[in-house]
Order: sequence, then C-alpha cells, then structure tokens
Amino acid sequence: MLRSRAARWMPRSLHRSRPSPVLFLSRQHCRQCSSHSSPPPRIPPDHRNLGVQQELFTTSIYSPGSPIFLPNGARIFNRLVDFLRKQYVYYGFQEVITPTIYKKALWAKSGHLENYSEDMFTVTSTSPSRADSSENAQDDEYGLKPMNCPGHCLIFASQRRSYRDLPVRYADFSPLHRNEISGALSGLTRVRRFHQDDGHIFCRPAQVEEEIRRTLDFVRVAYSVFRLGPYRLALSTRPSEHYIGSLDDWDRAEGALKRALDAGGQEWTLNEGDGAFYGPKIDIILRDSDGKEHQTATIQLDFQLPKRFELEYQAPAPELEQKGETTTDPELLAVSGSVRPVLIHRAVLGSVERLMALLIEHYDGKWPFWLNPRQAVILTVNDSAPVVGWAQKTRDTLLGTAVTSGDGSLMDRPIQPSELTVDVDDSPRSLALKVREAKSKGYGIIIVIGPRNVSKGSVTIDTAGIPQGTDSKAEKSLEMTPEELLEFMRAKVESYQ
Repeated sequence: MLRSRAARWMPRSLHRSRPSPVLFLSRQHCRQCSSHSSPPPRIPPDHRNLGVQQELFTTSIYSPGSPIFLPNGARIFNRLVDFLRKQYVYYGFQEVITPTIYKKALWAKSGHLENYSEDMFTVTSTSPSRADSSENAQDDEYGLKPMNCPGHCLIFASQRRSYRDLPVRYADFSPLHRNEISGALSGLTRVRRFHQDDGHIFCRPAQVEEEIRRTLDFVRVAYSVFRLGPYRLALSTRPSEHYIGSLDDWDRAEGALKRALDAGGQEWTLNEGDGAFYGPKIDIILRDSDGKEHQTATIQLDFQLPKRFELEYQAPAPELEQKGETTTDPELLAVSGSVRPVLIHRAVLGSVERLMALLIEHYDGKWPFWLNPRQAVILTVNDSAPVVGWAQKTRDTLLGTAVTSGDGSLMDRPIQPSELTVDVDDSPRSLALKVREAKSKGYGIIIVIGPRNVSKGSVTIDTAGIPQGTDSKAEKSLEMTPEELLEFMRAKVESYQ
C-alpha cells in the first residue's frame, strides 16, 4: 500500500479512506522495491499492447501468425524499407522480385526439403483441370518459400558470369512463410508470414572477408540510425546433424568468418552447432526492454548452394584467382575456366516485423520524427472559414499537393508529394482539448493556426513531441511560414531525426 487518503463520497457522508495500492508481478518483483514509499519498478513496455494503443497492427484468427498492418504500422514498415533501399545505393545491392511459391523440385535441389520441410508450408493443386500437363503428380506440389536464396541462385545462373562481374549483390523484400508452431506465435516477434531484408552476395573466394566487413559496417550504420544497441556478435558453427556439404567446406567457411570477426575488432562469442544446415553464420543479437535477446541481423557463408545449383563464373588463372587479381589475357582466362562462386547470405534488419517490435518497445511511443506514423497535426483555434481554409492550405503545402496554377484539375497537381504525414483537426472543440489529445496520440509536431496566423501567413508549431536527445535547450515553440515548416520537416526526415 503506497498511501491512504481521506475521501468523501457524498457531502454528508462519513470520512472514508481512499487507498492507493500497487500490484507486483511476483514476490521477486516486490522485493525490488527498496521501501513502501518508493515507486514500483517500471514495467517494461510490451509491443503487443503498444501496437494496439498506437493503432499499428492487429491479428486475425483466420490467419494466425500473419500480422495485419494498419495505416500507422504500414507507414513505419515502409519507412524502414525505404531507408534500406537508400543504403543499397552505397553498398551496391540490386533489388529483385522473386516468386512466392516454387515447385518441390527446387526445394529438393536446394536441400530445404530434406532439412527444413517441417518449417515449410506446402501447396497442392486440387483441381485436375488446372494441374500441370505432366503425368508426375509431384509436379503439382509446391512450397511457399521460407527464404530467398534458391530464387537468387536461379537469377545468378540465368546469365554467363565473368570474374569481372563479381561481386553480384541481390536484395529482396518478398514475403516469406515459415510454419512456426502455434504455441510459439507472439505479436511481431514470432510469426508465420514476415518480410526480411534478404540479400545474397555472389563473390570470389578472395572477396569474402571484404564483403563480410562491408556487411558488418552496414549493420553498424543501420543500428546507429535506429539508436539500437549495444548488440553482440555470435558465430554459429556446423550443426551435429542435418547439414549438407563436406567437413572441409565447413572448416573453410568457419575459418573465413572467424578471420572477418577478428579483423572487425569487436568481441564475439561462439555458438557451437547452431549454424544453418548449409553453412556457418554470424548472428547479431539485440536485447529488448524486457531483457530478452532476439537475433536480428545475420551473415551466413555458403559453399553448398553454388554446388547444388551448379553456379559458375569465368575465372582467371588459379594463381591470380587465389590472390584476387584481375586479367584480360584470354590465355590466362582459359587456364582455369569455370569456377564456383562463394555465396554470402545477409540480412541487416532480419525480420522487419521483429525489428519493428523491438523499435516499438525501444521508443515506447516517442518515435523519432522520420519514423513517427503521426508526424504532424494542424489544430485550429476556432472553426471559422478563414482559419479552416488556411489550415487546409497549410496541409496541402506540407504534403506537396498544393495547386499553384490552373483550375485545380488533376493535371495541375504536383506528381511528387512530400511523403510527410499531416492530419488536420478543425473541429469546434476547445484548443486545450485538441492539444491534449494530439499529445496523447504521440504527434511529433503540433501546428496551431488562429486568426493572427491567417493575417500573417504563418503557423505556430510545438515540437515537444520530437525526441531531442541530449539537447535540453532546444526551442519547443516556433512561428514560421508553411514553406519554412516544410523545409524544417524535410530536414528532420533526411537526417533521420
């Protein structure tokens, strides 16, 4: 019991007590309180509850394990993907789009059918009229893809490759499906349908360590933007069973990853036997607000899939290939002929849904402006026509949809809006009530418009909803023109603040 106060229920009633109790999750939780007068320990935020409060996502019994993103959640999801697409320019990735289902023959070729079938969904044609013309019934059996690597191998194999083309880097955001058991499903962290910033690098052996170093740098840049961390690195080695390839290949792959980790200078741990069935991997592991660890990014080295898919590139003479040197001499190119590339699997965010869960709890409603699904709201002091009209015009300016000439037809409108999120509340309610509601919803910028703003052609903004980091002296209330506000907001987005 924290305190007890006197209270009256009715004017003539006797004095009654109004206790203020506090509940604890367990006895251990209770012992963490140093005294009865101190506040209880803060209960860690739960992304499932916050997702409902912030209207980010929902779920349905008709598709368990498949999150349904609401408009606010879709905005965050799309901004995360857009951030990665911009980074792909720096790191040399080309985005591709691949099928969701493949015939079982592909999964047999890749080894997934033998080693991963329990985690896959199968699809079978039940209509004879729509079945394939082949007499083989297995031709009508398909598998929903749990990962993109076989599809990317097909793309690499579709063209003749020279060593001068390598490294080839593909990225893919296609949805993936994995048959998680129903009891393990939880919010956005354990799902059956998800999106991964899946990438595959086909490179020469001499390029492996440099590509891993670049990928680790990509992870560092991304997580610093999201203000996540610290994170730890773990090297997962060959499983004791259900793996493909020779021991020599596994030893080579594990050795390359160890050298890359040592060269990076960051401490790492060893997870014996926790590698993928086709190769060892580096896992980036983050801890959530509840202290639970989640594997997010991953880097996997694979000598097996290039063999299974018979991937090749034209290499120079062996002594040049070993050193990673290049040549245009046809005689030296003919000495070695076709050589298998090395395949690096990489994901910087891992599951986008899982990373969103971590971010929801990490920010706890205080989103940085560039990620905030509710970036700005315009509040009118009253509902008079001039004030409401200026509010709508300000919104059009911020969204980049203002018509500057012509009769307002579709052809006169800009074709590139600003992609900012701006709402308007021009209801006749009091300004104080509107401001209180806007703050409770987590808007980053609150824009107030009254008669004085109409006459001056300005807006008054409150930026208290934007996290300011360590800058406690940042000015919270400003007056500027809509055009100046647009530049202010764009600068926040472009600098990922």
